[in-house]
Amino acid sequence: MFCRASVCSDVYGKECRSALVDLIDPNSCLSHVFTLCMDLLLLLITSFIFICNKSAAASNWKKLTTAHGPPSQTFSKLLISSAIFNGLISMIYFGFGLWELSNGILPLKGWMVLLFQGLALLMLNLCLCLNGSSSSSLVMKLCSALAFSLLSAFLCFTTLWQAIIGEKKAVSAKMVIDILSFPGAVMLLSCAFRREITSQPYNEPLLGEEEIASDSTDYDEKVSPFAKAGFFSKLSFWWLNPLMKKGKEKVLEDEDIPLLREQDQAKTCYSTYLERLSKWKVEEGSTNEPPPALWSTLLSCYKNEILLSGFFALLKILALSAGPLLLKAFIRVAEHKLAFKHEGYVLTLALLSAKCIESISERQYDFQTRSVGVRMRSLLSAAIYQKQLVLSNAAKLTHSPGEIMSYVTIDAYNIGEFSYWFHQTWTTGLQLFLALLIVYYSVGMATIAALVAVVLTVIGSSPLTKSQLIYQTRITQQQDRMLKAITEALANMKVLKLYAWENHFREVIDTIRKEELVSISMVLLHRGCMMMLFWSIPLIVSAVTFWACYLLSIPLDASNVFTFLATLRIVQEPVRLFPDVVTKFIEAKVSLDRIGKFLVAPELQHRSIRQKGNSNSSSTNPVFIQCTEISWSMEATKSKATLRNINMAVKSGEKVAICGEVGSGKSTLLAAVLGEVPTINGIINLHGKIAYVSQTAWIQTATIRENILFGSSMDPVRYQEVVKRCSLVKDVEMLPNGDLTEIGERGVNLSGGQKQRIQLARALYQDADVYLLDDPFSAVDAHTATSLFNEYVMEALSGKTVLLVTHQVDFLPAFNLILLMSSGEILRTGTYNEMLDSCQEFNELVNAHKKTATEERKSQHGATGETTADVSTTEIKQVDKREHNLAASGDHQLIKKEERETGDTGFKPYMDYLSKKKGFMLCFLSVLFQFVFTVAQLLQSYLLAANIQSPGMSRVTLFSLYTVIGCTLPLFMFLRALSMVRLGCDASESIFSTLIHSLFRAPMSFYDSTPLGRILSRVSSDLSIIDLELAYKLTISLGSTLNAYTILALLATLAWPVLFIIFPILYLIMVLQRYYFNTAKELMRINGTTKSSVVSHLAESIAGATTIRAFEEEHRFFTKNLVLVDSNASTYFHTFSASQWLIQRLEIPCAIVLSASALAMTLLPLGDSASGLVGMALSYGLSLNVFLIVAVHYQCFTAESIISVERLEQYMHIPSEAPQVIEAARPPANWPSHGQVEICNLKVRYQKNSPLVLRGISCRIEGGDKIGIVGRTGSGKTTLISALFRLVEPTEGRIVIDGIDIATIGLHDLRSHFGIIPQEPTLFCGTVRYNLDPLSRHTDPEIWEVLQKCQLREAILQKEEGLDTSVAEEGSNWSMGQRQLFCLGRALLKRSKVLVLDEATASIDNATDAILQRIIRTEFAECTVITVAHRIPTVMDSTKVLAIADGKLAEYDAPENLMNEEGSLFRQLVQEFWSHSTNN
Repeated sequence: MFCRASVCSDVYGKECRSALVDLIDPNSCLSHVFTLCMDLLLLLITSFIFICNKSAAASNWKKLTTAHGPPSQTFSKLLISSAIFNGLISMIYFGFGLWELSNGILPLKGWMVLLFQGLALLMLNLCLCLNGSSSSSLVMKLCSALAFSLLSAFLCFTTLWQAIIGEKKAVSAKMVIDILSFPGAVMLLSCAFRREITSQPYNEPLLGEEEIASDSTDYDEKVSPFAKAGFFSKLSFWWLNPLMKKGKEKVLEDEDIPLLREQDQAKTCYSTYLERLSKWKVEEGSTNEPPPALWSTLLSCYKNEILLSGFFALLKILALSAGPLLLKAFIRVAEHKLAFKHEGYVLTLALLSAKCIESISERQYDFQTRSVGVRMRSLLSAAIYQKQLVLSNAAKLTHSPGEIMSYVTIDAYNIGEFSYWFHQTWTTGLQLFLALLIVYYSVGMATIAALVAVVLTVIGSSPLTKSQLIYQTRITQQQDRMLKAITEALANMKVLKLYAWENHFREVIDTIRKEELVSISMVLLHRGCMMMLFWSIPLIVSAVTFWACYLLSIPLDASNVFTFLATLRIVQEPVRLFPDVVTKFIEAKVSLDRIGKFLVAPELQHRSIRQKGNSNSSSTNPVFIQCTEISWSMEATKSKATLRNINMAVKSGEKVAICGEVGSGKSTLLAAVLGEVPTINGIINLHGKIAYVSQTAWIQTATIRENILFGSSMDPVRYQEVVKRCSLVKDVEMLPNGDLTEIGERGVNLSGGQKQRIQLARALYQDADVYLLDDPFSAVDAHTATSLFNEYVMEALSGKTVLLVTHQVDFLPAFNLILLMSSGEILRTGTYNEMLDSCQEFNELVNAHKKTATEERKSQHGATGETTADVSTTEIKQVDKREHNLAASGDHQLIKKEERETGDTGFKPYMDYLSKKKGFMLCFLSVLFQFVFTVAQLLQSYLLAANIQSPGMSRVTLFSLYTVIGCTLPLFMFLRALSMVRLGCDASESIFSTLIHSLFRAPMSFYDSTPLGRILSRVSSDLSIIDLELAYKLTISLGSTLNAYTILALLATLAWPVLFIIFPILYLIMVLQRYYFNTAKELMRINGTTKSSVVSHLAESIAGATTIRAFEEEHRFFTKNLVLVDSNASTYFHTFSASQWLIQRLEIPCAIVLSASALAMTLLPLGDSASGLVGMALSYGLSLNVFLIVAVHYQCFTAESIISVERLEQYMHIPSEAPQVIEAARPPANWPSHGQVEICNLKVRYQKNSPLVLRGISCRIEGGDKIGIVGRTGSGKTTLISALFRLVEPTEGRIVIDGIDIATIGLHDLRSHFGIIPQEPTLFCGTVRYNLDPLSRHTDPEIWEVLQKCQLREAILQKEEGLDTSVAEEGSNWSMGQRQLFCLGRALLKRSKVLVLDEATASIDNATDAILQRIIRTEFAECTVITVAHRIPTVMDSTKVLAIADGKLAEYDAPENLMNEEGSLFRQLVQEFWSHSTNN
């Protein structure tokens, strides 16, 4: 009834069958049933959509019948064109169906299929005109359009199959309509996706974004032309022409790069991510459940874009699969078996059309997937940044700053790249399936042998895949360890140089690197083996198939043999890429797991303690605490809690001082008020706006003005008042560009006091209600501290609530309330007089202070001492000379602009890369093995082409020779893989070794002017590219280029007239590539610098997270991060768009060459082997564009990766310090034995043309003397110490110690024989033992003895691990005072004959200070001790005092003599100190 079998037999010449292979016959019953079922399904879906959207249908009908409507309701040109075109097609289907029906109802399949096809198309066409906004409606429209597109693609493919290679090549009207329905279906799908994508809520404000006004006109001018590009402009990448032209005319700069569209920007991507999470929380109804997997969330955010790119991938595969079918038809034409006249011309046009469709679809596929990748990368970068702002302190121990940066620089990029490879996981399978159909059509049952060979090969590769996953995971862990170690070393390079620990830390890094290199070599070897295995698949499969045909007596001729080989050659590339797909999948999985784990890490739990409102209300205490336990540990018991039984209520306007011994919990109390402590049993309430000054100054890489304003609007009057109150007026005047001078990362170009005063200014400018000051005066001298206390705390903050942590007893009488803390508890509270009368511990504290020779003011820790308004202008200017001339050059900024190469550097970076070890030889061997493989494969194919139809050679001989050659070829691929592995590992090892040596030997001036983020971006992402990508990409690029030119040579040989096309096209290709690289190289370089900015900002924010949270500036910093991420994403977006622009303009000429070659070979007389040679040439030619794409792609990838070599080369040749060891001038092992120091006419400047900082200092220090160095701000005290350790080399003069000029010996010999306690106490990640004795030269009893002397023994005995107690990164789990005691312990262990103390007791309480001063006098009684004094009492018992003024030696004598000398600088300093102390 459906087909009437007799009719099938009569009309179509065969019986009705239901075998699966008959599905590709458009005239079979099975094909009609399948089409009818799909049509019925589409009718049901579209009917449901109509029912659910009646109101939308009425609205749209009204819009169609009116002259015009609102702009937001107008239809797009694409939708109108689609409606007209598909409406005509559906009417034609109806017409033919009715005509068939008029001939009779039976058989049903004729008219029924046509009518239902027309009806389904009409319903879907009308359905897409609805404006239904529900997500279900939109999704159903998408599904419907996609289903119809797949059905149309199926009908188009089967129709072309039947028309070109079917047994009966009759062309009917229905076949023409089926083919025309496919472009109509593509238009429908485009309309559906456009409707879905534009319905997304891109304009949703992000985190208060509505408060930020944006200049829309300026944005419209700078936005990428892609935002306004039309359909054909996007299809051809015409919108990129203005940027390409600009890149040809000039060297591109950052401002030349257009902005991203709004939907591509990081804020939109992150909003979409938050929206998905919110939706999940609503659906789950509980916040206790873990969030969905990260991959699931990303998929839900970009499912539409992924589906669209998948459609283009499908279209590409269908167009690609038409190639072998056309090849078979060409062979028949060459054999003069024409189906109709001029068939060769028709086939040529069909081949050109297929290749053009393939090119356009693949370019759009690449572009769409990489666009999605950019969005994913931006989303993850934003999410990681936002997460680190709220990360708990416990989570920070698991996720170090180095690891967090690697999440952005490596993992987010891996996931972004995977979007490109995602569709390869199914398109490869689909392509293989279609290939099997074509193979079955060519060789029949021998297909089973081919399939078995493929399956066995894939199964054989599974152990390699599993092993690669293991090594890839291991590499990621090793990269984290490496980055963590390098970050710690580089961030504390000054300390390493002072302690002479560079070699040790470099050895630690080298040890990690050796382990990493083993994993790198294994990963590269796995890639090489996978590449060899999958390159061998076509060889193995073809040999097995030919022998199967021989055994099964399946006839072979040029037609089916080269159709089969062309099919294998086409799938060779996706199969060859399978190892890359596996690698990217593994990398993405590892990265998703790492980022996913980070995003669910514990967050701060007590940030809600801050209450909005005015703290000045009389009924509200601005700070209220009632807690039984406050602890940094999540599992802490009360016995181990950091703070216990804390009860306090601070009234509005009160000044509260918090004092106590080292480790008593003072800073923890402030942290608890800020909500930073994880475990709080009790209540903490905080009302009003907060301003916070941390104990360790945190300064941004920005101008001084930006640091002070900290996001607030500029009020000139208030700003000047703040600068004056913080004693910064003279400092600002002395800077090259005033307060617009950009200061270095972490404020490296500023003294400790300057950094602290900028922090104070930042807090004061905020005009907050509550001020939390954590020991802010520790970095300034007595004079400045007193001035600051009076003008800042007592006057500027009058009426404000202040909590001040301090050791300075002389400030305490001015406070309304004093909290005395001990062992984590508040011992007593009260006013100064009440505490004196009732608290014995407080009396001991005051008496200890008096015992230090004066009422101690904690004016400690100053890098150069500090300036006040009373200090002379001359002395202030000297600070400029000493501290700031270092980097004040050219643009007078302290931080150098990041360098990048410009213009065409030619082959220089490639030469630099290949010059490492045996790089040139290994690269040559790799190319040689590839060339031998290519030529041998060509000979193998020629052997088959020349003899497949020749009776002169038997099948056994032919197949035997073919198999022997095929079995030999994998050997060359394996040798190529080994060459690639060796090239990559040797180059990586050499580059890393040179880079680390250069960085560790760089002078401190380099670190003062180079942000750490710039260096870390190179040793993380750039080094990772060189480790794992560059050698591989370079090898593939050379191999694919060789293959592409081999195919062109083959086509030119067999069809010589094509030379007239090939030569102009080769010239065009070279011109286009040069035109492209003018823009692309600059884009790649800018991409590197913008990436460094992202990393630097992230590193800076991690370091200052507590301050950022305290000032509630998370939104501003997050917004800045979004801007930086967008800047980097925009550069990358236009980089890969430019590569698609180039490839598309290369593919079309190649399609012309291939089509012209095919036509020429069918027209030229090629002799008896014509069909074989045509088959051979076209089997290669069909893969020409594939190899060309791969060649250009990998040339672009390699050019992008080689930028990493350029960037690393910039830091591989930094001018180094003097040699570490000079073998001919090594000092004795016991040097210095006496400690005699003689300074002779010492002159020092920081730069070649800068003024002198030390101007002819001469003095003699006898062995065992105790010398105090004093002077005003900028006098040169710290410079003298730097010269002693040769951190800066003398311009003239010399320093002689025990008869040896220190300039004549190596730096390591010099520094390792001195002891020092530096200004800033620095601890390293590890254990207590490691921090005291990293070189493992002392026994545990010796270490315990030193800990006892340093007052740290009790604190460590309370820890279960003892000497193995962990020290977190930067020593964050120890107080500042305890860190200073660790540094003192190092000096006690070392016991050098010459010891330099730079305020060794700066961060400890008075009682402990008194004890330690006695220890220093006792333990170093026989040593020469040089103390840089910012506190006068420290040097009162010195043998002599060396006073420096304006870089010159002002006086040098015993302190008692100088005190008795009228006009003495030392006497003046003492009088100033006493007078300011007495005033308090």
